[in-house]
Amino acid sequence: METLRIATRKSPLALWQSEHVAEALRDAHPGLMVSLVPLSTRGDEVLDRSLAAIGGKGLFLKELELAMLRGEADCAVHSLKDVPMDLEGPFALPAILPRADHADAFVSNHHDGIDALPAGARVGTSSLRRQAQLRALRADLALRDLRGNVNTRLARLDDGDYDAIVLACAGLERLGFASRIRARLDAPRWLPAPAQGAIVIETRDRDARVQALCAALDHADTRACVEAERAMNRALHGSCHVPVAAFARLDAGLLTLQGLVGSAVDGRVARAQASASVGDAEALGRHVAHSLLEAGAAQFLPSLP
Repeated sequence: METLRIATRKSPLALWQSEHVAEALRDAHPGLMVSLVPLSTRGDEVLDRSLAAIGGKGLFLKELELAMLRGEADCAVHSLKDVPMDLEGPFALPAILPRADHADAFVSNHHDGIDALPAGARVGTSSLRRQAQLRALRADLALRDLRGNVNTRLARLDDGDYDAIVLACAGLERLGFASRIRARLDAPRWLPAPAQGAIVIETRDRDARVQALCAALDHADTRACVEAERAMNRALHGSCHVPVAAFARLDAGLLTLQGLVGSAVDGRVARAQASASVGDAEALGRHVAHSLLEAGAAQFLPSLP
């Protein structure tokens, strides 16, 4: 009987996503045996510093990629927003699943939204992108770092460490915490991380058997949207070190991309938007990146060559 082993992080959300992919693969290929290979990553283990300080979101991938190279797993499942713009090593992304809710979530036990927070309220997030947009909307807020899995972050809010926190809607919904969402933070006022809400399968680039199995789950419309967002981010040399946000929407074959680059220090932001046909996702992303640079984004991008 044909088998497939999925490398995954051990967090509840990562395990949910990997089992979701496993079930979809079993449905697509009756008789396929799919098992999970849970692993710990440095991104999960070091929680007292921001991702930018310890090496970026790629830390969530490295151990899973090594497991594939050692032959201990056939593929890996990730949140696509955690996958670097350019893969390091002999890897490919043959399947991007249908996107869940792309938006961020405002979560608070006492306040209905950002505008309802009292002056000086403590808001938890370690994301520079979220910090920049919070500062743009409310310069008076006290922004505090917050790392850990979804359960840990909610527990710290409930313990009174923060007045509100910002998480991804998709993660909350996948773990059964949709009721904790007090407000959706959505475009055009607020933009998510590029590819937020999308799950991706990573494989070895020369493993044709595994790529063919996984490709059955690829969702063309989601791929077009996230490719535009990631192309914009790539052109800006974006990472977790800089506050870059993007959201693409597909309507009747027309792809519209909104982009934002900002400062987590003072809340200044540059915005741009453009549309193109669905077949021009990469070019659209580069075009919006160029427009952002013309709008002054370079001053917020210290890593830009």
